[in-house]
Amino acid sequence: MRGYAPALDAEYRTTPPSYAHIMRTMRVMMGIGLLTAMPSVLLSQPVEGIRPLLAAERSALRSILPSATQLLHEPAAIEKFLEMLDGAPPEWGIVYGPHGTGHDDRLFALNRLRDRLRAGREVLTQEVTFFWSGELSSSVPSSGGFRVAIGPKLIPTRWGLVRFKPEDLPSELVAFPQPVLQEALCRRMGGGEHIEIEVAMTGRLAPDESIIYDFAHEQPGQGMVMPVVRIERLDYLMVR
Repeated sequence: MRGYAPALDAEYRTTPPSYAHIMRTMRVMMGIGLLTAMPSVLLSQPVEGIRPLLAAERSALRSILPSATQLLHEPAAIEKFLEMLDGAPPEWGIVYGPHGTGHDDRLFALNRLRDRLRAGREVLTQEVTFFWSGELSSSVPSSGGFRVAIGPKLIPTRWGLVRFKPEDLPSELVAFPQPVLQEALCRRMGGGEHIEIEVAMTGRLAPDESIIYDFAHEQPGQGMVMPVVRIERLDYLMVR
């Protein structure tokens, strides 16, 4: 695996694509994307955003989540998963360059090259679960629940910062607890307390662009890896 990186990265080191080539490639990919996306739109079921709020020990998460899912919540598990997809991390210093000049072209070449090499790998169809941070906001009397505000987690790994990117999230996110817990939560929120929860998102990688490599906006030169996951299920958890 360690010797895999130079072969993967050779193209973006030496021949960054021209602007015209980039635009031609994007037009072709958009056309293919429109054709391949139609069956999934027609056949996929909408994700249910109104779900129970469950209390659980962290050690018992496996009993709540889908049995076949691969849990990607710790750096070691994420790194192993990325190795199965792409072999080895990019050489971020080479992609960024001495002063960051022209790194957009090199990023484009890196992403396209790795998309091609990743195509057809069995791991692309593996069900995975990752976590975003959540917070209960206003109550929803009709469901006896609370609206949920969500935000991504940034996970430091040896591949760079990992930020999962969900697709097909429902517009309405509501967590409804058991009646006894609901009363306690209402009292706590009424007193001004912020109630944080974990939002488990389960799905599969987007087949056309499953991993996006980029640089963190706040930290120049800091590599970022964004797995793109089409969400099939949500779970709202109060983890003890």
